[in-house]
Amino acid sequence: MRTQDAIRPPAVAGFFYPADPAELTETLDRLLAASEPDEEDVDPDRLRTLIVPHAGYIYSGPTAAHGYRLLASLAAHHPPRRVAVLGPTHRVAIRGLALPAAGGYATPLGVCPVDASGLDDLPQVAVHAATHAEEHSLEVQVPFLQRILGDIPITPLAVGLAEPDSVAQVIETLAADPDTFIVISSDLSHYHAHAEARRLDDHTIARILERQDTIPADRACGAHPLNGMLQASRRLGWAPHILARATSADTAGDPSRVVGYASLALDAEDTP
Repeated sequence: MRTQDAIRPPAVAGFFYPADPAELTETLDRLLAASEPDEEDVDPDRLRTLIVPHAGYIYSGPTAAHGYRLLASLAAHHPPRRVAVLGPTHRVAIRGLALPAAGGYATPLGVCPVDASGLDDLPQVAVHAATHAEEHSLEVQVPFLQRILGDIPITPLAVGLAEPDSVAQVIETLAADPDTFIVISSDLSHYHAHAEARRLDDHTIARILERQDTIPADRACGAHPLNGMLQASRRLGWAPHILARATSADTAGDPSRVVGYASLALDAEDTP
């Protein structure tokens, strides 16, 4: 059961990103300002979804910032009414998709209301507080959203074991509201040497650009929400574009054991 006046407190502030509000704001502004122009010409007004990584900001923040810079461009003309964030579960496994029990989602920058509207009739969506309690894949996206959009209502969905068509149904329900923006939170390969990680990630990125919904979990830790998005994108007519890619060795990690990252945008270019 959800409790509207309860707040889900930050679990990884001071670990994945700064806990001090001023330092966090400075970090976000620096990351956004340093992001380079996109590799492809993506019209911000057609932007519907970002796929961004969820490691500590020192590792994946520069890659994620490429996507969020594009969201900032969209927000300047047509800010969304809410943002749905779908990410994998790392600590408490579930089947299906889980909403938090709390009515608010806090970071050092403030509290975003949790908006679960439109999902009541979907049996694959349940409320599971324990899954959200320490999950970082969703939390690390929220400060970026707050810096760009303020304390916007969010729909945080932890995605456990779920088939692509089940996740796609949720995404298509969310996408029926043109003022709902969607963020998919996923890193890529884990713990290979840098050169091997780049090879594996290039292959995974190529599959994402082809909208193949069979990405395995060892190639993307957010494979379940990612595959659901890729299946939904084919029906919705949303086309993916690569914005940036990197590994943890490109930022602050050991090149012998890296995690891969990519930032991609999906826009409404195609006609369904």
